[in-house]
Amino acid sequence: MSLEEASLTPLDSTGDRVQPFPRSPQLQRRLAAAAQPTQEQLSKRMEQLQAERLKTEARIQSLKKRRADLATRTEAMKQQIHGRFEAMRAVLKQDEQAAMETLDIDLKSTRTMLDQVLKTWNQHLDQVSKAMSSMHRAQEDNSKATPGGELEGKKENISLMKSDASEKTIGLNEERFERLVNLLSSVTKQLKVQLQRKTLLLDMKPVVVDLHTCHAHLTVTPEGRGLFYGRARTAPEHPLQFDRVCCALGSAPVSSGKAYWEVDVRCCSGWAVGVAYGRLERKGRDKGCKLGRNMNSWCVEFRNKNLSAWHNGRHVPCQGVVGQTRLKKVGVWVQFERGQVVFYDAETMGVLQSFSAAVTPVFDRAHHQFTEPLFPAVRFIKPAAEAWPDHMEFCHNSQM
Repeated sequence: MSLEEASLTPLDSTGDRVQPFPRSPQLQRRLAAAAQPTQEQLSKRMEQLQAERLKTEARIQSLKKRRADLATRTEAMKQQIHGRFEAMRAVLKQDEQAAMETLDIDLKSTRTMLDQVLKTWNQHLDQVSKAMSSMHRAQEDNSKATPGGELEGKKENISLMKSDASEKTIGLNEERFERLVNLLSSVTKQLKVQLQRKTLLLDMKPVVVDLHTCHAHLTVTPEGRGLFYGRARTAPEHPLQFDRVCCALGSAPVSSGKAYWEVDVRCCSGWAVGVAYGRLERKGRDKGCKLGRNMNSWCVEFRNKNLSAWHNGRHVPCQGVVGQTRLKKVGVWVQFERGQVVFYDAETMGVLQSFSAAVTPVFDRAHHQFTEPLFPAVRFIKPAAEAWPDHMEFCHNSQM
């Protein structure tokens, strides 16, 4: 390109334009008139702004009303909860009063019996005292009667009192009192368990079995919560189906927040209850398909009368379990954001095992920050010397 060509800039260039001379006043007025909207456009725009203003004001009023309603609704909820606890306290107060009245009645009855015995012994004491006074006067009068004659007569008039064996049994019914204290202790423990369970039931998640994942020998009940094992093949083949390991997953995963559910295992002689990522392998018998034997699943497992917790192929005996403990229900609580899953004995609310990013003495910590949604999972395990287990079921709210 020549120097002359390089020095020229086209007027329609998209680059920075250079105005070689000032624009004329007429041109400036024409440009200004073209930039100004018409009266019709201004009116239309004004109407739009007014409509938007009314809409915004209505939304603000709605939000203010909702904010005011929050306090009212919260207060109503508090009153309802307070009423429930007041009813519980009233029952406890009534039962306490009844127990105290029972003790008072027992005390009154015992005192009456003791007073009667005491009265009898006081009467006998009076008789003995009178006899001793009579004998004393006789000695002073230096009676001429045969020595001991008159005294013998006095002895015959007073019989010796002997302690009645029934007197030893008079007392408070302490055996009944001990039974009452033991019963109250048991009720207290049960109440504490139920209150703790109540907290978890607030996050109760209904679980329905995903039919596509069920092993071919599993039959699902019509409501979708129960699983029966049978020798006959019942489920059709599906790409998501477990073909060799007798497992099934729940249909709705946990992807945020908290969730709790329970599995009834009382009719099983071998089982595993846990959670798993959706990428848990489904085909074959490798560890990748078995709950707790890989990085994609966590579980507690009952096999050959031993209860243990599993993850990534590692296992430990479950906490608080001694001997051949058989559970009726297993509770599973997930706190997704905290990377925590806790397994409970749903009858006693004892913690069987807690998997957490914060406290993992045995299992790898790196795998407890959940990176994918978690599916409820169960597995039927064939015992070494028994028949196959029969039935497991995800509990519903009405079964709590």
